[in-house]
Amino acid sequence: MQHAAREMFLSRGYAATTIAAVAAKAGVSTETIYKSFGGKPGLVRAIADQALGGAGPVHAEVRSDRLQVAERDPRKIIHGWGKLMLEVSPRVSPILLLVRTAAATDPEMRDLAKTISEERLRRMTHNARTLVDAGHARKGITLEHAAELMWTYTAPDLYELLVLDRGWTVERYAQFVVEALIAALL
Repeated sequence: MQHAAREMFLSRGYAATTIAAVAAKAGVSTETIYKSFGGKPGLVRAIADQALGGAGPVHAEVRSDRLQVAERDPRKIIHGWGKLMLEVSPRVSPILLLVRTAAATDPEMRDLAKTISEERLRRMTHNARTLVDAGHARKGITLEHAAELMWTYTAPDLYELLVLDRGWTVERYAQFVVEALIAALL
């Protein structure tokens, strides 16, 4: 269901994609989608959550946490985050941009956009804490400041500007973010 929905949302847009059309493409009933996801916003949320997991059996967030526990060199940690960005950004950024666009006219999507943004900031705060608590952040960088910088550099808007609009490769984009975070934080 999620694969069919993702494809349809990204090709048709949020407003033009109906639950009935997704159900038909996925070969399930509309009732199944409503019971599983509660409607279009829930379905989009599930697609975003799935994309955040990255590829493979271990969720990208779990791999990030493991990296932060195992590695002491802050540059290697940030480079590790860059590798995860290569995997996750092309999957999740288009969905987050879809949410942003739909939020302009749909109150439920506006709520979802706000929730996702707040969750991203919480996750970036978690990641920033690794650098700040270990004393790796440069002088004057607080936990809040570090988290906000990380939140900004990992925003789907930056992916849109550099990859989708300017035609950068995902590799170039991830390297840019890694270098920017190292320069800004360490």
